[in-house]
Amino acid sequence: MKQEDDIKQAIETMRKGGVILYPTDTVWGIGCDATNAEAVKRVYEIKQREDSKALICLVDSDARMQRYFRNVPDVAWQLIDSLKEATDAKPTTLILDGAINLAPNLIAEDGSLGIRITNEPFSKELCFRFQKAIVSTSANISGEPAAQNYCDIDPRILEAVDYVCWSRRQEHKPHTPSSIIKLKENGEVTVIRK
Repeated sequence: MKQEDDIKQAIETMRKGGVILYPTDTVWGIGCDATNAEAVKRVYEIKQREDSKALICLVDSDARMQRYFRNVPDVAWQLIDSLKEATDAKPTTLILDGAINLAPNLIAEDGSLGIRITNEPFSKELCFRFQKAIVSTSANISGEPAAQNYCDIDPRILEAVDYVCWSRRQEHKPHTPSSIIKLKENGEVTVIRK
């Protein structure tokens, strides 16, 4: 299947409220429309994860990220700019306060949300074409290891989703989860995962 057709199928599935499995800039992810509370609820069910543990989102650009927060602090823009300049930068998820315009069950109790701008070609194009944030949580049952490659995905997850992307299924190489950095509006920075 051509990547373009794969992306079309994934988008069509998410527009109908479905859940997809897709390759990201880190590990394989379970995804859905980040504005659809029913779809988000299904992702929690598939992962067998408490909904008090927040999920993260992927977007394709700074401009798209800005739509989902009341205010993006200056320190976040500085970090994003420095990540763009670093050719070997590890994918980095930012947790920011004041999340808006998303499914309420996606936003943490304190009003924060983890978001990452992806530069990996498949997930970036998927986010760009979908025109909205896409949920991105590791394709595993909660508490089990993240699926680095397609071949690592638990059959229960493969059966539970509505569409499994074809792109990058043959890949066999190490992938690691993103770094996670929490940024407060007052400029306070906390590294959650290196």
